[in-house]
Amino acid sequence: MADWRTSDITAVPPAPEALDRIRAIVGPKGWSDDPAVLEPLLLDRRGLFVGKTALLVRPASTQEVSDVVRVCAEHDIAIVPQGGNTGLVAGGVPHEHGAEILLSLSRMNRVRLVDPADYTMTVEAGCVLADIQVAAEKVDRLFPLSLGAEGSCQIGGNISTNAGGVAVLHYGNMRELVLGLEAVLPDGQVWNGLRGLRKDNTGYDIKQLFIGGEGTLGVVTAAVLKLFPLPKDLQTAIVGLRDLDAAVPLLAAARTASGDAVTSLELIPRLSLEFAIKHIHGVTDPLSEPHDFYVLVEFSGARPGGGMAENMTAFLEDAFHQEMISDAVVAQSEAQRAAFWRIREAIVEAQLHEGGSIKHDISVPADRSPEFIRRAVAAVTQAMPGIRPLPFGHIGDGNIHLNLSQPQGMDRDEYIAQWPRMNRIVHDIVADLGGSISAEHGIGRLKREEITRYKSELEIDLMRRIKAALDPRGIMNPGKVV
Repeated sequence: MADWRTSDITAVPPAPEALDRIRAIVGPKGWSDDPAVLEPLLLDRRGLFVGKTALLVRPASTQEVSDVVRVCAEHDIAIVPQGGNTGLVAGGVPHEHGAEILLSLSRMNRVRLVDPADYTMTVEAGCVLADIQVAAEKVDRLFPLSLGAEGSCQIGGNISTNAGGVAVLHYGNMRELVLGLEAVLPDGQVWNGLRGLRKDNTGYDIKQLFIGGEGTLGVVTAAVLKLFPLPKDLQTAIVGLRDLDAAVPLLAAARTASGDAVTSLELIPRLSLEFAIKHIHGVTDPLSEPHDFYVLVEFSGARPGGGMAENMTAFLEDAFHQEMISDAVVAQSEAQRAAFWRIREAIVEAQLHEGGSIKHDISVPADRSPEFIRRAVAAVTQAMPGIRPLPFGHIGDGNIHLNLSQPQGMDRDEYIAQWPRMNRIVHDIVADLGGSISAEHGIGRLKREEITRYKSELEIDLMRRIKAALDPRGIMNPGKVV
């Protein structure tokens, strides 16, 4: 059986003189063909795809990106834009044929402007997310995007994949956090849309084509980001749910009790917690008795002592009274709060120690999340006895990460080969519930064929028309998304 991870796309190697022109544009610090440098950039984060490249190019400015793209357009050289290479669908990894250039934005990492009065920040695409968070905090502001990979992912990649994270419930995903963009088009032209306007009703919202476009329509080079007041009153609790169905009314109660200041509501199943306790140093059981499901909930207020502690207490008391939860603990210090969040991070890390993991990033209407979990867990267990389902994540906005750890004792490669079969089982249930097969990770290569089953023919046709209109030569990240 053919390997589902191998592409059948072929391409003509770039002309040597074209590559020489590209090297001259970016200078000696702006390119590499050293195998040791290239190796980690050609492997996707999950280890499913391994690519090759004709040349790694690292422009230092928007003008250099423009000049490189113009040469590529002239010579029909395909371009794969890459941020921190933390994506989970292989959208930033070249194909196996090696004819594409890899365009890294890592040298374009300046914070161009921070405007705390306007609550905006203008940054280049290669800025690391954690550095943006710190720059905002220095002026008493918050940039709320928060991901497990925030220490290495780049904002250009976050924009191109419409990243989500643990604070989407309150602040929205990347689409809601970008006010303006600068992007290099597939013919090398630079579109300057770096406007910080909250309201601009002058036609099509061009920036939205590039947010979530995964580099298939152009290269994002800079962005104007929204900032928010820096929270000064954070109240964080871990609760043991009475049962899975209680998660839906629990969210409603939390929003009411907090004055709609719930910034996170994260589901943690017992098996994930047990994996974390077993494999990750320092992780301990947060409650005295085990529960099938836990929820990590956080309220955020802008003023110190602004009443969030009282709101959290009232919320938990009401949740006990309504029999939605059976136990809870509230963080009494920043160290304890960090320990609670460490559990959330550790349940992902711990899965690496349990063998192969087939992963799903889906969304359904939030009130149907429990139904999805029950149906999907039953279906995959029936299809493969011994499989270990781990449904966790952003249940507050309906985004469940259903990771499936391999049956104990099964060969890892044999198990990973079942990825398409498990996808079909899970995604058919998602579709039946009116959901999406990708909530925050994107499409890339991993789900490129899968979306044709779940999007209408008209939707796919519209996407292809947009691609053909902006990139008629098909040089921008070919073989990804559409």
